[in-house]
Amino acid sequence: MSEKSFSIGNVKLQDVIDLNFLQKFQDDFGESLEIASITVDMDGKPVTKPTRYTRFCSALTQGSQAGINRCAASHKRGGEEAARTGKPYIYTCHAGLIDFAAPIIVDGEQIGTILGGQVTYDKPNEQNVLKTASELGIDKEQYMEEASKIRSIAENKVRAAADILYIVANNLSRIGYEQIKIKQVTNTLSENFSQISAAMEELAASSVEVTANQENLNKEILKVQKISGEINNILGYIKSIADETRMLGLNAAIEAARAGEAGKGFGVVASEIRKLSQNSKETAVKISELTEKIQGSVNKTLESADSTLNTTQQQSAAIQETNASVEEVMNLTEELKNLANI
Repeated sequence: MSEKSFSIGNVKLQDVIDLNFLQKFQDDFGESLEIASITVDMDGKPVTKPTRYTRFCSALTQGSQAGINRCAASHKRGGEEAARTGKPYIYTCHAGLIDFAAPIIVDGEQIGTILGGQVTYDKPNEQNVLKTASELGIDKEQYMEEASKIRSIAENKVRAAADILYIVANNLSRIGYEQIKIKQVTNTLSENFSQISAAMEELAASSVEVTANQENLNKEILKVQKISGEINNILGYIKSIADETRMLGLNAAIEAARAGEAGKGFGVVASEIRKLSQNSKETAVKISELTEKIQGSVNKTLESADSTLNTTQQQSAAIQETNASVEEVMNLTEELKNLANI
């Protein structure tokens, strides 16, 4: 049975009990108490070989289809009563022998029955034996001879035998059932942790990439910061040149005034130089103000980038630690699965 399709509704006897072990236990138990037994599934189909079946039953009573049908009906009645009560049921079969039915129950659901007995409390009732032989067409003398060989066991010992088979079979089936559930759970855990591990590995790879990108971004921001500083230095030179140019224009205007009519054209040039100087200075001041704002934004960005880098580094470390924990849990899950298969 596939563990993925596991449910109590489709559990079969052979899924939860090692039939070879059950057969050996059934045989050893039958030999020690000289009692017959066989284990059947819910369809009445045997899953073990008969143990210590008497010739009275196997060769004679079940020697005809009529006898087989009577035995099947008798076993069915005993099995149904055992299923109804959930415990071993002792009864007298159609041929007058003492039989019992012990239900095998897993999680409240019956999955099979141990049928046993083929004994008597006292000597067989001769009248009943002869009546059965006549109804089934069995040689009466031979039937009586085999009936005399049936072992007589005290009622309390029959009860004890049925209880022992019931307890052992149900404990075996319960353990097997729990092993199936453990294997199913460990398989589910293993699959889930494999998916988690794969996701964590992808996340770890991504976090490493993010960290690397953030480091590169920090480097680029530092470059921008450096360039902004260089721009400020250049603006300082521009303002200095503008001041010098303005003084030069002023001196030129003075000299043009002294020259009188001859210096009028030169005076116009000097005026334009002063205007250009003033415009250059004003532009430099505006650029300086903008670069100061850029510098401020760069500083804030750098602070945020440093904080982000620290966070991503911490996340990367946490992801690696989590991944290691997931690997450890996966190893433990594998060990649990191995234990369930023992």
